[in-house]
Amino acid sequence: MASTEQTKISLPADQYWDMIIEPQRRLFDLRLGELWKYRDLVMLFVRRDFVAVYKQTILGPIWYLIQPLLTTITFTVIFGNIAKLPTDGLPQFLFYMSGTVVWAYFADCLNKTSNTFVQNAGLFGKVYFPRLAVPVSILISNLIAFAIQFGFFILFVLYFAARGTALQPDWTWIAFSPVLLLMMAGLGLGLGIIVSSLTTKYRDLRFLVTFGVSLLMYATPVIYPVSSIPENFQWIILANPMTPIVEAFRYAFLGAGTVNPGHLLYSFSFMIVVVFLGSLIFNRVEQTFMDTV
Repeated sequence: MASTEQTKISLPADQYWDMIIEPQRRLFDLRLGELWKYRDLVMLFVRRDFVAVYKQTILGPIWYLIQPLLTTITFTVIFGNIAKLPTDGLPQFLFYMSGTVVWAYFADCLNKTSNTFVQNAGLFGKVYFPRLAVPVSILISNLIAFAIQFGFFILFVLYFAARGTALQPDWTWIAFSPVLLLMMAGLGLGLGIIVSSLTTKYRDLRFLVTFGVSLLMYATPVIYPVSSIPENFQWIILANPMTPIVEAFRYAFLGAGTVNPGHLLYSFSFMIVVVFLGSLIFNRVEQTFMDTV
């Protein structure tokens, strides 16, 4: 016994365990502090997600600019010139591009985080790290793409302003825009990790989410303003938590849109609830998902 104790004492400090991995833990034990501890790994995932998207393509990162540009041109031709949908007096190109850039960030966050368990099952089964690192890295990598596309959008805003287009950006709401971005990220993360947890058993949800996100865009004022909806039906559109965010973003940078602090408070509260429930479900599923994935 004495020799055993002596062996333990003589071991180098870096050979002692500083972490205990338990198969079961409390429902509210989210271990969010581990995300900071593994921040280097998170940034590696961010680099992987950002670089791998257009790796071995001819145009590379230019696709981050081509996608919103082509989408905006398509919307302008179809919904602006053919369907002649109103745009709150804004140039059609700016109206559609503002909605496209905002919606793309939320949709990408939701679609990519919804595949967290299925796409990373091999990695999760080999080594331990906080599983939330993967969806969080997706939010950050998509944020980089959003920054590129948003900068592209601002260039067009400056171009139209230089040509004499009457734009009235609101600097107060522009200062509030980081909160809008946080709300979009939270909605994408919360809904995404809920779906990713459910897809460990129900793989059909992956196809339903992709289809559902495409349909949800038409229930969001991306191609039309809320003011164009009859008042009796506006509550249906406003029930979508993304609606106040898109309208506030458009109002902040273009000066047109329907902004209501009460509606934004609803979206923020919805986001908090979704992130909380998603984290609990994700925490519960990650302990046993290898048995079903």
